[in-house]
Amino acid sequence: MTMSPITEPESATFRVDRFDVPRAALAAFMARLRITQRLLGERDGCRQNLVLEGPAQGDSVAVVTIVEWASDAAMAGARAAMQAHYAREGFDPAAFMRELGIRPDMLAYRAV
Repeated sequence: MTMSPITEPESATFRVDRFDVPRAALAAFMARLRITQRLLGERDGCRQNLVLEGPAQGDSVAVVTIVEWASDAAMAGARAAMQAHYAREGFDPAAFMRELGIRPDMLAYRAV
């Protein structure tokens, strides 16, 4: 059985973020992540918006987010909207993750 792609590779952009989250910080991190997921899911051009939790390794849990955007422009618009939202809230995502001991690895990918 062969699988066909769901989207056109030349247009889709994927934001794939992986977080190593200390177990003690998981509830606070997931609460904040769900807010972000909801806001991103409401944006034009958001095709998929997934949050995945891996098995615990030691005292941390791997959390992966995958957001598929229709285009680079859609992803850039979402990034700008989230930055504006965080500025209005006075929320600093980098400081939040540092305080909780979360190690992020965040990159954008293109389908090939």
